[in-house]
Amino acid sequence: MRLVSGTLGPEDAAATSGNFFEALTSSEFYKNTKVRDIAGSFRWAPFLALQKSNSFLTMLLLLSSYKMKSIPVVDLGEAKIDNIITQSSVIHMLAECAGLQWFESWGTRKLSEIGLPLMAPDLIVKVYEEEPVLQAFKLMRKKRIGGVPIVDSSEIYHDYRSITAKNFLTAVEGYLKTHQEISPFVRGMVICTKNYSIKELIMKLDSEKIHRVYVVDDAGNLEGVITLRDIISRLVHEPRGYFGDFFDGVLPLPSNSRV
Repeated sequence: MRLVSGTLGPEDAAATSGNFFEALTSSEFYKNTKVRDIAGSFRWAPFLALQKSNSFLTMLLLLSSYKMKSIPVVDLGEAKIDNIITQSSVIHMLAECAGLQWFESWGTRKLSEIGLPLMAPDLIVKVYEEEPVLQAFKLMRKKRIGGVPIVDSSEIYHDYRSITAKNFLTAVEGYLKTHQEISPFVRGMVICTKNYSIKELIMKLDSEKIHRVYVVDDAGNLEGVITLRDIISRLVHEPRGYFGDFFDGVLPLPSNSRV
């Protein structure tokens, strides 16, 4: 059993093969676990919110440097949540800026010119196509990531496929509705090269409604992965002492964090 950057061994494969969906959906853990049982495992419990008076810079920093995928906007006077800002909504906002002078000037730059992808190829967490699918999800949980690319034995990103947490939820939902033993986990993945412009990448992410794009070379070798957070981080710089001591003791991520 080979899992890059993982510690799962052959004994795990035997335990996770077989009729996975039947075992999962019939388990007491799956049936009885409540939302409240997992809510406290997240980094900000119950959540870290913004108010309408907060700055745009604060929002962008929280969605990039501070690794939040979404931020509620609250009205303290009314004690309610007015809206939720996500990384995807920021990317959509950028796509809507097409045609504006500042965006067109910045957007023509190649990914390599603005330091993307951030992750080196040897640090990409990936799985091999012959491995049991549950192994992929064990690795995703261990590394706290939302998706992994699938490579063949020669390390080629074959057919550009990946497994994501969304695939898992969709497959389970499909199984519960149809009770079929086989559900589609793996989907074709959107890719790009380092020669893409940042504008092209933003438009692709927005139109496909996805959270990451894998970067490949002409031979199909993985060169990196670019996430929504990576793009947002290229737009902002945190002034020294901007948040004071608010995040002291919180960053880096606690070992039991889920986001």
